[in-house]
Parts: sequence; C-alpha cells; structure tokens
Amino acid sequence: MAAFRLTSTAFAHDEPLPDEQLGEDEGVSPPLAWSDVPADTKELILVCDDPDADAGVVTHWVVYGIAPDAGSLPGAVPRDAYIEGPIELVQGLNEFDEVGYSGPEPDEDRGPHRIFFRLYALDTELVTLPPGVTRTELRAAAKDHVLGIAELVGIA
Repeated sequence: MAAFRLTSTAFAHDEPLPDEQLGEDEGVSPPLAWSDVPADTKELILVCDDPDADAGVVTHWVVYGIAPDAGSLPGAVPRDAYIEGPIELVQGLNEFDEVGYSGPEPDEDRGPHRIFFRLYALDTELVTLPPGVTRTELRAAAKDHVLGIAELVGIA
C-alpha cells in the first residue's frame, strides 16, 4: 500500500489543534493539503476520529467524493451534505448524528486526546453512497479499494 502525505497550515503532526478547530458546535474544520496521491486513485475519502475517548472511538468528520487532483480542502468547510465548487465533496455523519465537522471538546481532567485525520486513496468511486453515511458505512464501502493512506494527528 502506498503512503502519501497529509498536512495542515493550522497545526503540525502530533501538535495541538488550534482553538478554532475545537468545540462540538463552534469548531471549524482545519485546512488540509495532500501530495503524492497514488497514481491510480479514483476518489479520496477522509475520516477524522478520536480513538482515546472514554466511550470508544468518536467520529468528528466523514468526507467522501473528493477528486484525487483536488490537492486540498479549505478550512471551515460548511456543514452541508453536498459541497460544490471550487471543490466538490459529500459529507457524512459525525458522532453527534450531524453532517460535517464537529471539533473535539478538550477537558483538562481527562488529559490530551489524539485526533486522527486519515485520507484514503481509493481505486474506485463510491458513487452509490448517499450523503450522511457513518464512518463504519464509509469504511465498509472502501474496504478492498484502498491504495494508500495519509495521516495527520492533532492533539486536543
């Protein structure tokens, strides 16, 4: 499986997420950029989750239908199921049954959590997926189609 690179101008790998990315309701998605996408990629999907939550893995963002040549996502992507121009994508449900990005809620009593942003390069397009799928549904649809994974971790 090929590895490619995912970065953000808002935070570095394994560094704290900025305040604007925090908060279930007020947090906005960070700007993301990628490079070295595998050559045969037909679609990119993005999953952002927190594996350190007390209740298990908490999903903060599910995105699919990203063109492999898009190169980046702007910050503060609107919380709409369909996003059109200049980049087109579809958003699924986060842990709170809402479409779009929902930021983590830091709590000094629980300690820091790792927030994983994982971008998957697929060898197919997931054209049959409706808007609003969950992380589990997206990963099931992508199974056996992953060409590469790029990962960026923020701390909250």
